[in-house]
Amino acid sequence: MTFQLLQPTSLAEACSMLAAAPDETVPIAGGTDLLSEIRDGTAWPSTLIALDSITDASLVGITETRDGGLRIGALTTIADIAAHEGIRSRYAALAQAAGGLATPQVRNLGTLGGNLNQRPRCWYYRHPLTVCLKRGGDRCYAVPGVGKYLCVTGGDRCFIVHPSDTATALTALGASVTVASTSGERTIPIEDYFIGPDVDLMRENVLRPGELLTAATLPPPAAGLRSVYLKARERESGDFALVSVAAVLDIADSTIAAASVVLGGVAPTPYRATGTEDYLAGRAGTAVVPADAGAAAITNPRPLPDNAYKIPMASNLTARAVANLLTAA
Repeated sequence: MTFQLLQPTSLAEACSMLAAAPDETVPIAGGTDLLSEIRDGTAWPSTLIALDSITDASLVGITETRDGGLRIGALTTIADIAAHEGIRSRYAALAQAAGGLATPQVRNLGTLGGNLNQRPRCWYYRHPLTVCLKRGGDRCYAVPGVGKYLCVTGGDRCFIVHPSDTATALTALGASVTVASTSGERTIPIEDYFIGPDVDLMRENVLRPGELLTAATLPPPAAGLRSVYLKARERESGDFALVSVAAVLDIADSTIAAASVVLGGVAPTPYRATGTEDYLAGRAGTAVVPADAGAAAITNPRPLPDNAYKIPMASNLTARAVANLLTAA
């Protein structure tokens, strides 16, 4: 296939280019996901907008906000996020999610914006000869086929899982994202940014035509905040998570004042483990049984015939994450 490559020098110019033909134009930064989609035949853009030509400093790098949080530009590489001392010390779950993502080559090239907006990895969706529901077809081939890597909760006709490690960590940490267009900017809690097939079969987020993701912002951490990110995968490097968990506890006077626990790899969007959060919140640390916290991780799961293994995996990972945080110095 052939396509036109545009190289804007400012965010405003990029937004104007995207607005001119939003259905035919796709932004590209590191390209680690989009190029694979083009190769797999699931994306056919006529025009690419090269975001790496933009000189706007707000899109790259990590800066402190006025209230003591951190703002991460959408073109910041995954490697830079993993190595940033402020993230490592104050938002450990995000540093761990970024540091264990894919391979060193991908982390050095891939960006936060691309990681959050990547498309599903379902092999039926990605196969060039399979026209599934998500590609405008009339069926989900995973139901009678192989669903080993797909969701165990939240599936509605389509059983994808959200593939982003950073999305899981940022959701647990209470982040927000900023998007821009020719109409201006808007800020969205990241938990409201992602949508499942029950809302829209064809999209995984609420980006409107002509909008670009420009940044993610982390709120200032509480004094007693502890966080961790764990994941299980088939290989130690390069693989997407079978199941992951980002756990965040605010511990004050040996009591869990607040808990935020989010799972990846189990649902079409980052999945908030409300059962685990309810179990932990307000409980003394010494009264917590990690296995009980883990057992509450997924409420009313509905696995496919060959992916029920994800349910105990999620429980065990959650239990490990809770135990890790309660024993942290």
